[in-house]
Amino acid sequence: MKSSTAKRHHAPLTALDAANVVWAGGFWGDALERTRTVTVPGMWGSLSDPAVSPGWRNFLIAAGDADGQHEGPPFLDGDLYKWLEAAISLLETSPDAALEASINDIAAKIAFVQREDGYLHTPTRIAERNHEQAQALADRFNFETYNLGHLITAGVRHHRVTGETVLLDAAERAAGFLENLATNHTDQLARSAICPSHYMAVIELYRATGNERYLRLAETFVAVRDDFAGGDDNQDRIPVREQKAVAGHAVRANYLYAGLADLVAETGDPELTEVLERLWRDVVDTKLYITGGCGALYDGASPDGNPEQGQISRVHQAYGRPFQLPNTTAHNESCANIGMIFWSERMLALTGDAAYADVIERIAYNSLLASISLDGTRYFYTNPLRQVRELPFPLRMPGETALRPVPEPPASDARLRAEYMSCFCCPPNIARTLAQFHERAMSTSAEGLWVHLYGSADVHVEHEGRGIGLREVSEQPWGERVDFTVTSVTGGGIPLKLRIPGWSEGAAITVNGEPAAAGEPGTYATIDREWQAGDTITLALPMPVKMVRGHRLAEEITNQVAVTRGPVAYCLESQDLPAGVRLEQIALRRGTTFTPVETDIEGRRIVALDCEAVVLPPAEGQGLYAEVGDAELATARVRLIPYFTWGNRGASEMSVWLPLAW
Repeated sequence: MKSSTAKRHHAPLTALDAANVVWAGGFWGDALERTRTVTVPGMWGSLSDPAVSPGWRNFLIAAGDADGQHEGPPFLDGDLYKWLEAAISLLETSPDAALEASINDIAAKIAFVQREDGYLHTPTRIAERNHEQAQALADRFNFETYNLGHLITAGVRHHRVTGETVLLDAAERAAGFLENLATNHTDQLARSAICPSHYMAVIELYRATGNERYLRLAETFVAVRDDFAGGDDNQDRIPVREQKAVAGHAVRANYLYAGLADLVAETGDPELTEVLERLWRDVVDTKLYITGGCGALYDGASPDGNPEQGQISRVHQAYGRPFQLPNTTAHNESCANIGMIFWSERMLALTGDAAYADVIERIAYNSLLASISLDGTRYFYTNPLRQVRELPFPLRMPGETALRPVPEPPASDARLRAEYMSCFCCPPNIARTLAQFHERAMSTSAEGLWVHLYGSADVHVEHEGRGIGLREVSEQPWGERVDFTVTSVTGGGIPLKLRIPGWSEGAAITVNGEPAAAGEPGTYATIDREWQAGDTITLALPMPVKMVRGHRLAEEITNQVAVTRGPVAYCLESQDLPAGVRLEQIALRRGTTFTPVETDIEGRRIVALDCEAVVLPPAEGQGLYAEVGDAELATARVRLIPYFTWGNRGASEMSVWLPLAW
C-alpha cells in the first residue's frame, strides 16, 4: 500500500502522511476511530439507500443498471466523491480488504459512467441515456467543474493509496475535458468555475503524475478567471492579483485561495504569495469567528464592490464587511470552515508561520468538531454562536432529512444536527477532513521536523540520511503536557521544531529533564542535538482560562465576553442553567474564577468550566424596548462546555458570547 505526500517545489514544508505519522489513541485517535467505524460507514448507508439519498442510485441509472431520472442537487456527484476520498483515506491508516474491494467496485462504476471526453455529470449522463436533450455546462449552478475537481482529487488519492489506476485514469480524462474548455471554451469555463475544487485538484494531479500540462492548466484557470467579468459572489469581479479584501461566498473564496496557494507552491510566484497573505490576514483580522467560523451572513451583497448601484450583486453565505459577525444568524457553513483549513495549511507550508497553524487548530477544535455530533452520526450545515428560543422567523436550512419532506421544526429547535440533508456537501467534507487529519500534525523541511498540532501519535521520519522515531503522548486539548520519547535514531536524528501556540504564555520545554528554550507564543521552538533512543522531551503549555472581548467595531458582541481555555472556545447551553433561569439572564463579572472540571457528554470525556455567574432580572413584557428595572442582581453557579459539544443533549439554547456585568 502506497502513501506519500508529494513535495512542493516552492513550499519549504512537506506534510507527513500515514507512512510517517499515525494517531495512537488520544483525542485525535478517538476522532479517527469514530470516523472509521461510524461516520464513513453510516454515510455510505445513506448515500447508497434510495429511500434516503439518490447519491449512488444516480450513478447506477447513468450506468444503465437501474431505470429512472436524476434526483437530488446537481453537486451530489461531488459529495459522493468526497465520501469516496474519506473512505480511501481510511485505508492508509487502517488497511481493510473488504473496504478496499468496495472502493474499487465504486471506482470502476464511476469510470464506466464517464464520457470518453472526460466529462462526467450524472444529470447529463442520465438524460443522454434516456434520449433526452442535455447540454454540458448549461448552467453555472450545475457545479460540473466542482464535481470534476472532487473526482480528480479522489482519483489521485485512490492511486496513491492502492496503486490502482482506474480512478486516476478517470481523473486524467476529467482534466483533459477541463483542458479543452480552457483552450476552446474559456467563457464557459470561467462562468462555471464556482466552488473551484478543480484548482486544487489539477495541482494534485500534476504532483501525482509529474505531467506539467496539469500545472499549466492551473495557470490557465487563473488567466481565464481574470479575463471574465463576474461578481463578488464568485470572487471574479476583479483579477485575483488586484484583490485586497475577501468578499463573497465563503466556500468559493476559501477553495479559490487554497488552490492559488497550491499554484504558488509549484511556481513560487511572489506577487501571488503577497496577495494570499494579505487576503488571509483580512479574514483572520476582521472576519473570522472566535470558533473559526467563516462566512457570517446567510445572504449579503457587495456594497463596496462597485460604485454603481445596479452592479451590486447578491451574495449567498457571504463574508460580510469587516467586523460584521452576527451570532444567532451566523451562517458559517461547515464547508467554509474546512476550506479555511485547506487555505491555512497551504500557507503554513509556504511560510512556516505558526499563525497559520494557530488558525487550523482553532477551527479544528471548535467549528470543525461542532459540525458533527459526538457519536459521529449527525451533522450541522451552519454553525451559529448563539441559539435562542421562539425565534420569530425560520432560519433557512436544508429542509429535508431524506427524500421525504419532514415538517419544519420549531424555530428554537431549527439547528439540530441531521443524519442526512438534501444539501449534503458538508458531511462528506467533514469525514474526509477527519480521516486525513494526521496529515496536518507535522511537516518536514531542511530545518527539521515541525510539530504543528499535538496529540498522541507514532512518528518516523527520514530526511537526507538522518532520521528519528518518536512516540508522542498528549492529553490535549484538556491537559497541558505533551511528552515525546525518541524511539529510534538514524545519523544523529534531526532537529525538532515544536509549535508554541499563540494562546499559550509561559511554555516550558525540558529534554531529559533539563530545561530548553521554549520561545515566544506564536513561534516554533527548535531543539537541535544528537538524539539517542530513549531521550525524552516534555512540552508544557499552560492553559489558563481567558475571558475574551471583541473589537470595538464588532457591534454584536459589544460589552460581551467569550471564554476560552487553550485552543477550545466555550459556550453556555440551557441544559446547564439553574431551574427558572433563562439564557439571556446570565452575565459574567470581570475577574470571574473558572474551575476546570472533568466530566462527559454522551460518554465523551471533556473538561467543562464551572463558575459563579450573575443572574440578571428577567425582562419585563415583550416589547421591543423596556425600561431597566432596579431589582437586585442574583448569582448562580453555571457550567460552560466546549463549543464543539453543544447540541448533543437535545434541543437547547446556547451562546458563546455572554454579557459582561461590570
